[in-house]
Amino acid sequence: HPVMVFIAPQTSFMLLSCSFLSTFFLVVPGSLKQIDAGNGQVFGVNSADEIYTLYSGVWTKVPGSLKHVSVGPAGVWGVSAGDYILNLQRGDWVVVRGLLKQVDAGGSVFPAGVNSNDDIYCLPAEGSWINIQGKLKYYSCGSYSCWGVNSADNIYIMKGVTPTKCGGSLQWEQIDGALSMIEVSTDGKVYGVNSNGDLFEREGVSSINPAGTKWRQLPLYQRIKHVSYDGGHLWLITLDNSILDCTDDLN
Repeated sequence: HPVMVFIAPQTSFMLLSCSFLSTFFLVVPGSLKQIDAGNGQVFGVNSADEIYTLYSGVWTKVPGSLKHVSVGPAGVWGVSAGDYILNLQRGDWVVVRGLLKQVDAGGSVFPAGVNSNDDIYCLPAEGSWINIQGKLKYYSCGSYSCWGVNSADNIYIMKGVTPTKCGGSLQWEQIDGALSMIEVSTDGKVYGVNSNGDLFEREGVSSINPAGTKWRQLPLYQRIKHVSYDGGHLWLITLDNSILDCTDDLN
């Protein structure tokens, strides 16, 4: 897998209809199994659980080993192969009490995630992990709502999420459709991937209507297994761990 590769300006672009009316994507050098973007940063892990961050167009290796990484308002968080939770503090990974198989840093200054039993947790600014009733295999938070999918690929939203109330309203609302993973951006955009590798965007999402109105499938020529959005960039990981960057800004 390539490392420390500069994304050359001459990389060929391909026209793609994505979340924007007319946009382009480029195949980014490198190989990742999971990617997360937030707060203007991009982090990812490869099949060997090596960690990388995109710095000035270069994939820079970060010391440590994680199977899942997340970056957002809550900072940089990750989980190891043994489900240990780690938080990047002043350049060093600090182990945080608890066990999770997936963690998300997109909430309003708090992380959230799920463990190997699909139990759901969030970590308030003061105190320890709070268990949220229900079962999810993947959980992602934005600035005013959190979304998740369960083992049957059912989709749920938790509204009323605030910096001081990471559990939100504690009332789950089921959303139509079926997804295997879902991601909420800091600004509230919601994207998901189904078990067939199809990519979807939730339309009509706003702080007044966090659940949005309907799903729109985004036409792609490749099957996707992971998606993340931040700052005008839609990051996609294909089934063969290729990295795609879909953007409406080519400058």
